[in-house]
Amino acid sequence: MPDIAIAAENLGKCYTIRHQAKHGVRRYKSFRDVLAHAATAPFRKLSSAFRPPTSDLRSSTSASSSSRSENFWALRDVSFEIKQGEAVGIIGRNGAGKSTLLKLLSKITEPTTGKIGFNGRVASLLEVGTGFHNELTGRENIYLNGAILGMPREQIKKRFDEIVAFAEVDKFLDTPVKRYSSGMYMRLAFAIAAHLEPDILIVDEVLAVGDAAFQKKCLGKMQNVSQQEGRTVLFVSHDMGAIRRLCPRAILLQGGRIHTNAEVNVSIHAYLGAQDQAWAISSHGTRDIAVKSVELMDSSGEQVSSCSTFDRLLIEFTCEAAAPIKAVSFAACFTNMNNTRVTSLWSAFLAKTFDVNPGRFKVRYDIPSLSLSSGEYEIIWYVESRGVEIERVDNIKRLTVSYTNKYGYVTEPRIWHGLYVEKFDCEIIREH
Repeated sequence: MPDIAIAAENLGKCYTIRHQAKHGVRRYKSFRDVLAHAATAPFRKLSSAFRPPTSDLRSSTSASSSSRSENFWALRDVSFEIKQGEAVGIIGRNGAGKSTLLKLLSKITEPTTGKIGFNGRVASLLEVGTGFHNELTGRENIYLNGAILGMPREQIKKRFDEIVAFAEVDKFLDTPVKRYSSGMYMRLAFAIAAHLEPDILIVDEVLAVGDAAFQKKCLGKMQNVSQQEGRTVLFVSHDMGAIRRLCPRAILLQGGRIHTNAEVNVSIHAYLGAQDQAWAISSHGTRDIAVKSVELMDSSGEQVSSCSTFDRLLIEFTCEAAAPIKAVSFAACFTNMNNTRVTSLWSAFLAKTFDVNPGRFKVRYDIPSLSLSSGEYEIIWYVESRGVEIERVDNIKRLTVSYTNKYGYVTEPRIWHGLYVEKFDCEIIREH
């Protein structure tokens, strides 16, 4: 189809994983090892001449050797289509196969199974300094990367000043890039990839290297590349706020397979649901107190996963203490999809600490009128005693909030809502 920029069919990538040797740890050979091996070679040949050949020995050795490796499928049966001018997010937990997929799409590595079709020139930014030559200057690397993308020198010259201005490296343009910081590397690499007019732009989490201002600048540029210039963008990030702003659609990978390929909010919802299932293994601290379960409830005690602004919300944490602990304080913190801490419900704010005995107990928060604006929030659980962290669990629970007024009007998350909503009234006072 002429409007398809990328078509992937049954993609799979298999790697061979080497394990430790059965009778000890395998290690790299040093130069001394190589010399010793060469010196003893005649003696090994002499001993092997008197050793009777046996098929059992060969088969045993072969079996032992094969047992030291196994096949690992980083990707399997991945199929999708991306239209020209579409911005698509690639999301998933670490190890889900995101980077492997991008390497296949960027032609850095070949797929084990399946095929990929492209319609246009591809520019990718997967790692800081990818495609740079450390001994060349920033100026020379701009021309080198343009040539790699297949652009004529005159076309590179035409965009040269825009690239330098965007990257903000004009003072260091004639300095070898080996002296650049990681942030400078990233700024120049992104500027080159975005300004040399690729038909398909692939960007990995590498943007996290830059400061907040430059990340915002990059997101704006990618939006312009997709929406104004009609080019295709694939964007990998753990920042769900950035994914939501840039991409109308997102592909969720789990265990090397596509779990969800849908509208961005649907995929993010599925991703956060999977995160909820894994929170127990991501906790930090001494864990003398460990959370076992979390429940969100409405005013009637019914379990919920969403509510409206100004609703009553009950949060109940079931915990278990391994030992008696004095002066314990608890905090339930809300962050939005931009990973901004919106509010913290810390018992110390109420001048409350608790002496906890061994065994199970519950910590209940009663929020009479939730003032959060519409949107999705993640809850962080924190327990401490006299400045010592006992437990911290990120993203322990997810809550969707919508603002519904008395007429039943529901608002979607919007920039102008702000982080929280205060109860207020508004009226017109007419002058006489």
